[in-house]
Amino acid sequence: MYRDNSLMPKEAVRLVVLGTLIQGGPLRYADLAGSVRHFLDRIVGPSLDLMGTSLEMLRYEGLIEALDGSGMEDNALLGPTDAGRAEFGTLMRANVRAPSAEGLNKLVIALKLRFLHLLDAESQREQIDNLAMLCESELARLGDLKRANTADTGHFAAWLDQDIAQAEDRLAWFQDRLNRL
Repeated sequence: MYRDNSLMPKEAVRLVVLGTLIQGGPLRYADLAGSVRHFLDRIVGPSLDLMGTSLEMLRYEGLIEALDGSGMEDNALLGPTDAGRAEFGTLMRANVRAPSAEGLNKLVIALKLRFLHLLDAESQREQIDNLAMLCESELARLGDLKRANTADTGHFAAWLDQDIAQAEDRLAWFQDRLNRL
């Protein structure tokens, strides 16, 4: 993890793999690899940072295990180990970085929301509250940017208004989810 306890790209991939197996049950090697690749490609597009983590490495580290067969060569059925379940909990509780140009934050938020129901209710509330606070920070940042650029005659102000509206919608959405828990 980064110093601020947020996920690095390889840890985001671990979260996809572990969450997919915990949520859906054991999967064949090829099905798991295809599911992970599809999800990552649709959220952040092709990324060299996210392609490096292999299922074999997760097996070697004891986070997933072959329930039959031995791996890629015989399309083994894979499932999470107890260590993998513990790692899933750690990764789900990691911080989310402030928004940036990189797609990793979008991926981490999508993963948290995809697998949030697998955590206990208190942890779910905590994670949604953290995401709402992230939106509040983003709104403060955007508001400051807007105030500093009130004289701008280009398209920046309109684009910024759209970005602010999206952040307000996300905040309202997270607050609604928090109220439903």
